[in-house]
Amino acid sequence: MTLHLYFARRFLTVFLALLALFFLFVALLDLIEQVRAFEDAPFSTVLKITLLNTPEGLYEMLPLVMILSSITLCLALARSSELVVARAAGRAGLVSLFGPLMVALLAGAVTVAVFNPIVAATSQRYHDLRELQDSGGMSTLSIGSEGLWLRQGDRRGQTVIHAERSNPNATLLHDVTFLAYAANSGPVRRIKAETARLAEGEWVLTNAKVWPLIPGINPEVNAALHDELRLPSTLTQERIRDSFGKPSVVSIWDLPAFINQLETAGFSARRHAVWMQMELARPLFLVAMVLLGAAFTMRHARSGRTGLAVLGALMLGFGLYYVRNFAQILGENGQIPATLAAWAPPIASIFLGLGLILQMEDG
Repeated sequence: MTLHLYFARRFLTVFLALLALFFLFVALLDLIEQVRAFEDAPFSTVLKITLLNTPEGLYEMLPLVMILSSITLCLALARSSELVVARAAGRAGLVSLFGPLMVALLAGAVTVAVFNPIVAATSQRYHDLRELQDSGGMSTLSIGSEGLWLRQGDRRGQTVIHAERSNPNATLLHDVTFLAYAANSGPVRRIKAETARLAEGEWVLTNAKVWPLIPGINPEVNAALHDELRLPSTLTQERIRDSFGKPSVVSIWDLPAFINQLETAGFSARRHAVWMQMELARPLFLVAMVLLGAAFTMRHARSGRTGLAVLGALMLGFGLYYVRNFAQILGENGQIPATLAAWAPPIASIFLGLGLILQMEDG
């Protein structure tokens, strides 16, 4: 037990050090990118945008951090001959990895339970700030039992849009109402239409009725009917899709309810279902990264070819990472079940790492 705790503590120290190093690296690279994108914005705003975007990038890099931590630990133990001593004491190499594997499993669980909601919140805030800097207004989408709610805006004002129903990508709305607000003021116009179709930079409304909401004017008397009415829009199909189609901005704890809301409103929740299953399987994938890193570097330092072993571990880790992403795409497209897309790659990676380690140990 003491040896397990010792290896676990060593691995945790290396993991946290590499995590802090990667955080600084990602933050500095993103800061340069944000400064170029927002040259006229104050540095404090650019720094805030950078810090909000950094957790998402770091979250995606966790498998790389995990495999590098495993490689670093195994190389350090090999150079100090601690692995040789452990084997001489009757500890097989796989048994010696028990502590690091438990740390990886626990780190994965904490990542999904705690870090995932943080990343979801910072990512959503980051996209809102970027949109505010780009167009001067924020576009949001909300789905509930009462229908679909959209908000579009620019520096001239905001428009709230409500529809009873829509097509799957929310670009064709039925029984729709537009409520326009002037900048720093109240509502100025209300529009009710039979349908609203999102075109290039505008909404095309059919059978629309417009009420002016100006003090001192009777809205009903001054209402106007239009067979077709075109309204400028800052929304695009990609923005709408990202508003409810990007699962990473929804906390893992809120995903089940959000999936239910999407399905109730008639939208496809396949992307969110696959993402939820992949997040639940993330701890196993991190464990697989530890096994793969150790499989190539758990040998005596005098054996030579350390560089090739490290390169082989990294290449195999990247390969399995892309296989995992490819399975995610297949799952999102409905070509394979969500459970298979999420759980098959990490389980297969674990068995591959175990096989390599057992081959190294027993020949």
